[in-house]
Amino acid sequence: MTKSPGLWMLAGVVLTFALGGSLGAQPPAADPLAQYREMLGGDNPADLWETRGEDLWNSPRGPMNAALNQCDLGLGAGIVKGAYAQLPRYFADTDEVQDLESRLLSCMTRLQGLNREQILVNRFGDGENHKSELEALVAFIVAQSRNMKMSVPSDKPQERAAYALGEKIFFYRAGTHDFSCATCHSQDDKRVRLQSVPNLTKAVGAQAAYVTWPAYRVSQGEVRTMEWRLNDCFRQQRLPELIYGSEAAVALTEYLAKNADGAPLAAPGIKR
Repeated sequence: MTKSPGLWMLAGVVLTFALGGSLGAQPPAADPLAQYREMLGGDNPADLWETRGEDLWNSPRGPMNAALNQCDLGLGAGIVKGAYAQLPRYFADTDEVQDLESRLLSCMTRLQGLNREQILVNRFGDGENHKSELEALVAFIVAQSRNMKMSVPSDKPQERAAYALGEKIFFYRAGTHDFSCATCHSQDDKRVRLQSVPNLTKAVGAQAAYVTWPAYRVSQGEVRTMEWRLNDCFRQQRLPELIYGSEAAVALTEYLAKNADGAPLAAPGIKR
């Protein structure tokens, strides 16, 4: 995991999930995609990403000609069912708390011999011919925990420290607007323009929000991950780009995921 001194200070950005598709679930009357979802029935375009992710998971690749299906996501080598519901978590082999994205990077570099920098060049795709392998892998793995309840472990001191850091980032005011994540996401019944803004400090808000990511973004025609969502919030706040898989990214994810404990996963979802 990339560690950058002071990065968590820059991470004190309001998580403007309300812009361009919020984290939070909305009442049907306030949800502009309600009719779209109704027309799709039980289908979700994210299924295409899941299929591609499954192929990537099982296909030997890289200098070591190895498949990712020996990657340990926390429940044992190759076990994906239920794994995402228990992430982030501490991994002894890296001596780090990792979320799904940072864990995948570890497995792709260690098991397959792929180059980290080359993987990250296309981490979010280019919107045209080069689709992100990471987004497809995340969609596949997350889908294997659908309807399972979030149960993020916190028995190890490293996990508790990650949560504490994520909470500190969440409430830290920074940037040109002197905002913190809590500026928009620590009160009930708030809105930004016409969009509901969830209170992510409470279980009810975090539970309704976190479990719907990753999601298919209708406006982009892409599946977007939690890492993308956090990165886009940094962009909107005019802060330096969030380093993919960094300590700040994992800590924020830890804080949000732990606050969502007990909620059944409904991802990949559909966002506008």
